[in-house]
Amino acid sequence: MKQTRFTETQIVNILKEAENGIAVADLLRNHGISNSTFYKWRSKYGGLEASELKRVKELEQQLSEYKTMVAELSHDNRALKSLIEKKL
Repeated sequence: MKQTRFTETQIVNILKEAENGIAVADLLRNHGISNSTFYKWRSKYGGLEASELKRVKELEQQLSEYKTMVAELSHDNRALKSLIEKKL
């Protein structure tokens, strides 16, 4: 995965500056980011606070763990069904 120069908290702070009335062109120049990067960030992180961002990351981690558990259980279920079919 591509490494970024900015942490998610920094991204949220840059977006907050834009919401507070600083011109987007000035933000882009000051932080050295492109126009498309800014608008991608805004679509992904727009309206989030730093605390909300932390909670979203925790939920994504928990969802990933649940998906792994479901995949393992589905695999076990298929294995048991094939074993039962072979015995019959």
